[in-house]
Amino acid sequence: MYKVTFNNKNKVFFNALKANVDQYFIDNNIEKTGNWKLYLKTFILIPASVLIYCALLFLPLNIFWGVVLSGLFGFTLASIGFNIMHDACHGSYSKKGWVNDVMGLTMNALGGNAFFWKLKHNIVHHTYTNIDGIDDDINNKPFMRECSTQKWYPPHRYQHYYMFFLYGFTSLFLLFITDYIKYVTKKVYTTPLKPMDFKEHATFWISKALYVAFTVVIPIAVVGWQAWLLGFLVMHFVLGLTLALVFQLAHVVEHAEFDFAGIEPKKIENEWAIHQVKTTADFGANNKVLSWLVGGLNFQIEHHLFPRISHVHYPEISKIVAKTCQEFGLYYNYFPTFGGAVVSHFKFMKQLGQKPVEQVNGFERTAA
Repeated sequence: MYKVTFNNKNKVFFNALKANVDQYFIDNNIEKTGNWKLYLKTFILIPASVLIYCALLFLPLNIFWGVVLSGLFGFTLASIGFNIMHDACHGSYSKKGWVNDVMGLTMNALGGNAFFWKLKHNIVHHTYTNIDGIDDDINNKPFMRECSTQKWYPPHRYQHYYMFFLYGFTSLFLLFITDYIKYVTKKVYTTPLKPMDFKEHATFWISKALYVAFTVVIPIAVVGWQAWLLGFLVMHFVLGLTLALVFQLAHVVEHAEFDFAGIEPKKIENEWAIHQVKTTADFGANNKVLSWLVGGLNFQIEHHLFPRISHVHYPEISKIVAKTCQEFGLYYNYFPTFGGAVVSHFKFMKQLGQKPVEQVNGFERTAA
């Protein structure tokens, strides 16, 4: 793994911020983990996905309603990932570890693997956010260029158009390719995996087999391969597009900063918490429907600073984070609407798609 460290000797910003946030929970006498709001989401989203699945199998649907329900199924699964899996894998769903472990397996039900996701997301992405060479979330080379240190290819001129199409294949790529690459190579991008024990190996193969059984074998047996194929592709396209877009809007937008890690050890001058603020963005904070559906991931700055706090608390602590950032002179990257964040992502990707004047040692050099 490439060695990157942060200047954490004097964590003035994070110490002050953490004290303010901790005081909020003390004053309100509440836990940092999930509450009835999160559990209600669980009792809505999981049964809803089961009902839609059964409707697709057993109701006499025409093509139109089959496509609509398949898309709704994909979107519901994405919401399960945002709301339930995400909190559980971060250990913020419940105070009880076994509950987090069980609910974290919803990742496996979506076709992925919780063991791999925890390393890729919790450790790599949350520690080395937007650091090219380590952060796998911005490693979509050569199809897309997501920061100026990545190599430019001529098709990138059009990436701001075709990226939305590629996002739709995110979950399919995860299901059939990337998880197996991690399994065989025993690493996430450039970061080695910790050894998998027998339980993790068994969970990997059993969950993959169950996923294929419930989303491929059984549907083909019930509705036929043509109806299954159309529904399967629509479901995954909506699922992949939703997952990718929400995560991209949090980091690959205007004003978000990036860094680069190579073979030589690198020390980032900022403390880790400041790095998180500079590389992350919030959007649509006042849109309660959006916040409900995406599991508070529109409060991404708060999530990166306090990943073990459940997302149900982010709307309140975002006020504390924004105020503390202002006190320390840190730019708080915020887009008032979801649409505004999408436009910023589009413009940023268009800018990165232009041919750079020159690249020296991986860094873009522009004309004076």
